Formats: sequence, structure tokens, C-alpha cells
Amino acid sequence: MPLHESIHYRDGTLCCDDVPLDAIADAVGTPVYVYSAARIRANAARLQAAFAPLGAAVHYSLKANANLAIIRLLAALGLGMDAVSAGEIHRALRAGVAAERIVFAGVGKTPAELAYALEAGVGWINVESQAELHLLDRLAAQRGARPRVALRLNPGVSARTHHHIATGHAGAKFGIATSTVAAILAQRGATPHVRIEGLHVHIGSQLGSVDETLTAVREAQTLAEPYPDLRTLNIGGGFPVAYQDGDEYPPPEAFAEALRPYLAGWQVKLEPGRSIVADAGLLLVSVLYVKHQGGSRFVIVDGSMTELIRPALYSAQHPIAPLRAAPATESAIVAGPVCESADILHRDAMLPALSAGDRLAILVAGAYGMSMASNYNQRVRPPEVLVEGASWRVVRRRETWDDLLRLEEPDTERGASRPVSDV
Repeated sequence: MPLHESIHYRDGTLCCDDVPLDAIADAVGTPVYVYSAARIRANAARLQAAFAPLGAAVHYSLKANANLAIIRLLAALGLGMDAVSAGEIHRALRAGVAAERIVFAGVGKTPAELAYALEAGVGWINVESQAELHLLDRLAAQRGARPRVALRLNPGVSARTHHHIATGHAGAKFGIATSTVAAILAQRGATPHVRIEGLHVHIGSQLGSVDETLTAVREAQTLAEPYPDLRTLNIGGGFPVAYQDGDEYPPPEAFAEALRPYLAGWQVKLEPGRSIVADAGLLLVSVLYVKHQGGSRFVIVDGSMTELIRPALYSAQHPIAPLRAAPATESAIVAGPVCESADILHRDAMLPALSAGDRLAILVAGAYGMSMASNYNQRVRPPEVLVEGASWRVVRRRETWDDLLRLEEPDTERGASRPVSDV
């Protein structure tokens, strides 16, 4: 089980840094997301140190987890932000991030989003099609702006990862084909209101090898070679995280070491997300029922695919740990209460004997957990808690039933407004 200095057992009780997780659950109920500020800082520092010899600028990928407290924490460490929507730009600005430290990416930016990015003055826009480039040029001309642009190259490289998170192969919707990038670069004068100053490559997440990233980088450099003013290269993110004991992935240092001989003289940008927040977070849930059926032990908990959709969407396996240390005795199917057969959080979790009221931690859940949560089945989204050493605070409150109605009946005072967190 991938425990570490921030998520660990102490005297038989699972803790986040110096806080027993039972204390948080007692105070705010379950389900609840809990994050370690110390682990987030350590992960960010590790990436910064690995790529420091390249002088790389690190831009945190907001889609992994865009809680304002986490944005502020990372911004204080000197990280910029990578946004894939105008909403993420707005969130970063509200968190106090300077606009010039924001990179705006995304395959389907709307005219309104591009206009907002121009008016906000974001530092870079990663363009993903020739049509987008021409639209941006027109919008910039109307506003007297001249934004810096990186063309996102689709290098036709298949990354060793789940097919849902591979983005650099020829059949992906992302990026611009090599031949089209070459044509755009040869005719930069056709879009005089943008400054094409860089290339961007991001071939996927949970990358199982450095080789494909190196191939993509070399392809981008070949395209840029005829243009001495084109020496900014955004290599994206995708650095992998171990979700299970025994997972073997190259560490960030391996990526940096492999790229170092090729990137001297280049301005390098990174866009990591998962590798900064994933193992710093967990989802606390409570057992509702235990039943034996069809030869399996089902552990029904109050957390579900509405809080953590990764198992249903990617067949992801998040390790699950009891809050009270005890020998694992039997495999269990850990399932949520949502009316979907896909609402299974783990299909083969080795757990001790459990009963109603016991609590479990779904680990390595800091990335793409709360950011992908939904209100399906009219479930309220959980609170988020940030732990700082021996103290903790709620950084997003639990939604209420009235929150679910607010946009449809903004003036209503009817209905229950209490959090639905009782076990």
C-alpha cells in the first residue's frame, strides 16, 4: 500500500501528517477529501529540483485539482498555472496568480474564452488548430493585442498509457499534425497579430516510459530548427504516479535526465498536475452496510463514483486502507450507493472484517477526484480539507440540498439546507 511520511499509521491510526483522520471525519462527516500541504510542497519541490538544470518554468495543471487553497499554496512556491478553460483562468486570477504566469491550453477554446484570455493578458496560449490560430489572430487584432503563442504539435507518438489519457497519437483530437505545423511556421506573416514563439508537446498522462516523450521533443525541435527565434518548448506533463505497491514508473528525474542533453539553449516549460497532488490526497468514506452475495463480500460505503469517478471511467485502482490498522482477512468489492453498476470503487480490496460505521481511506485520490466530481443522483459534493502539520481547515464546504436548487430556484428558501453527511 503506497503510504508515505504524510499518509501513514501512527499507533494503529491512519493519519494525514500529524492529524488522525478520524478526527476530521468526526468533525465534518464523510465522504470528505483530505490533502496534505506538506506532501504537495514536497512533490512540487521535487519537480522543480529535477528540472532546475534546464531552467524550466513549472505551470501546475489546474484540471488535476483546482481548489483555491492549493492554487495559492503552489503559486507561493513560484509555480505558474496551466488552464484549459476560461473558468480555470478566472479561478487562478481569483487565487492571486498573475496573468502572465498562466498558460491557456485546450483543444476547443471558444471565441469568448479566447477573448477573455486576451483581455486578462495571460502569458501564453497553446494553439491546437490552424483555424484556432486564425480566430485568435482576428480577436487579437480587434483588441490591439499580440499574444505569445505555442503551437501544440501532435507528433504521432503513442504513449504507453491508458487509451483514454493518450493524447499524442495520430488518431487523437489534440494538437496539430507535423506537416500543418511546418506550413504555419513557414507562413507566420499570415497571422501578424500573434507571436508564434514556441511549440508544445504533451503526449499523455501516466507515461510509462521516457522514450516517447524524447521522440516527441526531438520532432518539435526539428520543426523549430530553421527558426532561431523559436526556442521555447513546452513539454507538457504526464509524469506518472504509483497507485499500487509494485507499480514501476520512471521518476521525474529520469525524464529530466533524458531530456537534458537536448534542451540546452531552450526555454523549457512543464505542465504537471497529477504528480504534484495525487498522492497528497485521499477520500474518507464510511461503511454503510456489509453483505455477502454471489460469493463476494460487498462493502457498501457512503462515497461513490460521484466523488471519485476514476475507477468507473479508467478502471483505475485506488488502494483502500482502514482508518484503524487491522490484518486484511478477505477480499471485498467496495461499492458506492449510486444507482449504477459501474459505481464500484474497488473490485478486489483486501480488507479486515468491517461493520457499519467503520471508516476507510481511498488513497492517491488528490488528482482528478474532486475536480471530476458531480451531482449525479442529486448527491451533494463533499467538503475538502487541507492539513498543515498538526492543524487542518475546511477549504471547501460540503454542498447542501439548497445548493443543488440554487441555479434553478434562486429565490427559494424551501428545503433542507443542512449538509447530508450523517452515517
